[in-house]
Amino acid sequence: MIIIKNTQPQRHASVTMTTLRAFTCDDLFKFNNINLDPLTETYGIPFYLQYLAHWPEYFIVAEAPGGELMGYIMGKAEGLVPKEEWHGHVTALSVAPEFRRLGLAAKLMEMLEEISERKDAFFVDLFVRVSNQVAVNMYKQLGYSVYRTVIEYYSASNGEPDEDAYDMRKALSRDTEKKSIIPLPHPVRPEDIE
Repeated sequence: MIIIKNTQPQRHASVTMTTLRAFTCDDLFKFNNINLDPLTETYGIPFYLQYLAHWPEYFIVAEAPGGELMGYIMGKAEGLVPKEEWHGHVTALSVAPEFRRLGLAAKLMEMLEEISERKDAFFVDLFVRVSNQVAVNMYKQLGYSVYRTVIEYYSASNGEPDEDAYDMRKALSRDTEKKSIIPLPHPVRPEDIE
């Protein structure tokens, strides 16, 4: 468990300290305030449990002093070492609207990157909607760059067209030549992703 002091101007008067801890099964019943955001990808409970069982170190929650969940990050380690594709992957990162602009997303990303460094990964990657420019800009500020565009990665609802995603990456210390972040010259389709 890590406790961080909020150094940002307070918008939520009761929040002065945040606890970052491992996500638990009980948290599945308390994170609706985070998942109801339209830009947050949501999954079925078996999907969350699979991540919790296989990659518990990559599933971290931010909790307010009163026990309210503020945000979470869920990820995994994947890829092949011989091909220099062993990496950390951010599956989901979300902060409840009332707790945004406190630096929580950056802190959760930092923790996932540290875990990936300890696992000797070459890079960390994530997918983000091309239209979500707030998130794209935040990731760029954290050192990520667009590696490739994935055509129609996100399924749409309500008759809207599917949406493209950016596959964004940040090289870690093992990738001394930064080969993992050299952008691809052309977009790919979801079925072309390894």
